[in-house]
Amino acid sequence: MKINGFIVAIFAAIIIAYFLPQGIEVLPLSTIIDVGIGLIFFLYGLKLAPSEIKAGLKNYKSHLVIQLTTFVIFPLLALACLPLFKEGTTSQLWIALFFFATLPSTVSSSVVMVSIAKGNIPTAIFNASLSGLIGIFATPLWLEIFLQKSTSFEFTTVLLKLFLQIILPLVLGLFFQKFIGDFVKEHGKKFGLVDKATIILIVYSSFSNSFTSDLFQTVSVGALLKLFGLIVAFFFIIYFGLNVLCNALHFDIKDKIATQFCGTKKSLVHGSVMVKVIFGNSAATGLLLLPIMLFHSLQLLIIAYFAERYGKRKIME
Repeated sequence: MKINGFIVAIFAAIIIAYFLPQGIEVLPLSTIIDVGIGLIFFLYGLKLAPSEIKAGLKNYKSHLVIQLTTFVIFPLLALACLPLFKEGTTSQLWIALFFFATLPSTVSSSVVMVSIAKGNIPTAIFNASLSGLIGIFATPLWLEIFLQKSTSFEFTTVLLKLFLQIILPLVLGLFFQKFIGDFVKEHGKKFGLVDKATIILIVYSSFSNSFTSDLFQTVSVGALLKLFGLIVAFFFIIYFGLNVLCNALHFDIKDKIATQFCGTKKSLVHGSVMVKVIFGNSAATGLLLLPIMLFHSLQLLIIAYFAERYGKRKIME
């Protein structure tokens, strides 16, 4: 219910942005968001347990499949969809789809769903954490390769921003982990509000810019439905494709669950942060966030269903 409440709050932020695009301009929103992004990754560093990562190192087959799916298969699927967009790499909708496809996996929901399904939790923790770290470099690298000519994207500038807003707070979090790490883990739910509040503000700010510039008026309903259809297709292609691959590699049921659940996930936290760091206050940021928001809602609903089925299956066995 808390997760659903978060999704409702996100879409409520979009509605408020539509009717009141400048409704909270009295606040230094950009500064608040920048501080919030830093706090997200500072807290991530505080909670990142080296012992759990070390424990997950042994299961290299699952790790390889999950990371290749997240950072290679997903982007290749987006590239395969390029002929469906007349404007090619300059299409805002395709850029949004490609940006979504290059994002890392999410940590919290991956671990929670694997736990419900009685899967390999150390593998889930390791891969979700590793994915977030790889994504700091992999996402802008993919964008640099395919978007440099069609947008004002500059790889070195983006890396500098990522270092200041993500990597530096993360390193500081790891450094201070021995001092306040246990306290933060003990009050994890309360500190988790920082993540949620920051994401909601980013969503509001991004869609405010898009609505103010009338960007969505240039996108047809048919085009948006096509985007949604592709996102749904991505999920099921990856999920059932991983099922076939796990069976071919003779993964046990726990590893299969972790691989399927982590391999299909994309992080709304990283997506919200990356879109702000990489694209700034561009009018297109609302549109760029749309695929990951839709996918985030979809993955929670469908994976929750599969997690429950897997959980019951384990009990019966």
